Amino acid sequence: MNSTNGSPAMQRILGLVDENSFMEIGSLVTARSTDFNLAAADTPSDGVITGHGLIDGNLVFIYSQDASVLNGTIGEMHAKKIAAVYDMAMKMGAPVIGFIDCAGVRLQESVDALDGLGQIYAKQAAASGVVPQIAAVFGSCGGGLSVVPALCDFAFIEESKGKMFINSPNAIEGNRIDKCDTSSAAFAADENGCIDSTGTEEQILADIRALVGILPLNNEGDVYTCECEDDLNRVCENMAAMKGDPRYLLSEVSDGRVFFETKAGYARNMVTGFIKLNGMTVGAVANCTEVYDEEGNKTEEFENVLYGKGCEKAAEFVQFCDAFDIPVLTLTNVKGYKACMCGEKRLAKALAHLTAAFAGATCPKVNLITGEAYGSAYVAMNSKSVGADFVYAWQDAKVGTMDAEMAAKIMYADASAEELSEKAKEYDALQGSVVTAARRGYVDLILDPADTRKYLVNAFELLYTKYAVTPDKKHRTK
Repeated sequence: MNSTNGSPAMQRILGLVDENSFMEIGSLVTARSTDFNLAAADTPSDGVITGHGLIDGNLVFIYSQDASVLNGTIGEMHAKKIAAVYDMAMKMGAPVIGFIDCAGVRLQESVDALDGLGQIYAKQAAASGVVPQIAAVFGSCGGGLSVVPALCDFAFIEESKGKMFINSPNAIEGNRIDKCDTSSAAFAADENGCIDSTGTEEQILADIRALVGILPLNNEGDVYTCECEDDLNRVCENMAAMKGDPRYLLSEVSDGRVFFETKAGYARNMVTGFIKLNGMTVGAVANCTEVYDEEGNKTEEFENVLYGKGCEKAAEFVQFCDAFDIPVLTLTNVKGYKACMCGEKRLAKALAHLTAAFAGATCPKVNLITGEAYGSAYVAMNSKSVGADFVYAWQDAKVGTMDAEMAAKIMYADASAEELSEKAKEYDALQGSVVTAARRGYVDLILDPADTRKYLVNAFELLYTKYAVTPDKKHRTK
């Protein structure tokens, strides 16, 4: 029996894949270096278990670092095993899942270990946009190794033992670990923009199984990943009353009311994730102004404006969806930009990324305006101007350059309060109404919120065979 069979690294694999489906590759590989008496050390599988298995019958390739072998450090052969997993996954068109529990680069192997880490980076970059990459941090993930989950499409971290950091908390000037643990799972989930969620080991494995069932297996895979048993014409209740929390709206329109949120703790004013419509996987991007708990109590509130972090989060998500030809739905409720020093430092760049992501995406794109849609902030949120295939709006939506009262104050700066009120009403009727936007062709359909599901199902069914011709270029620069 291989000495790794009872290790946490192997148990994590067995807890993820279908029963009796895992086949290990390279179980006899050991460290090749002999420096610093390394040859005398027992290094089964050189600290990483690699192989392939099934998740609900879908092929996946897996590597799982074993912290009981040289603290799971990356050496030459360790890295070669992970690189080989990527090579096989690319050949077979199957996702790669990595379980990280590693003390870093193996010092006894020096430049050989560094070269191995670089090989892993290179394989990840080559696989990006070809097969989905998923990482889960169950132990230490520091320094250059933190690039590995950051290069993945999705990443999870164990809530108590998972540590992800570039510099250790005590190495940051003015900080101590007891002051702010910048390596903790909670900090990583809320601040570094790489983590989709935290949880127990069992919760993370369940989330990965669910995610594999949602995603196409590769960039040529089908977005129809399951059969739909839900009523395609199901009426969606309380949509207008709950429009501030898109998590509720997306759950309500989705098959079986299932919504898989991504980057849940990061930039919570922008929501991203996956829903199902008639069995088709659809990526969702939504402005968020309210958050409710399971009991229906409001727990957070945000302005309906764009923030830098939210724009970056949405842009990366749209780029992922486009790479795998996953349709994108946008729920828009935005009136402008966050006015703060931080916004001035990063918002223009982030907004450019968001605009370029939507404009450059050739996957099916539908925008649903649920509230306000004002100014260039709306233009960037998947408007028809930047390439949305369909733009729908709820009956009480507002579309225009800005709020009518603000517009009246600018155009009639010297007017009395009474005159301003009249001019605001006139402006709202002529320029701020969703009907006006629809008459000019910028909105395709005005919906009753309760009918949202059936119209979205119909829209994405129609767009399933969409074909877009793009200019001949290597890639865009933004």
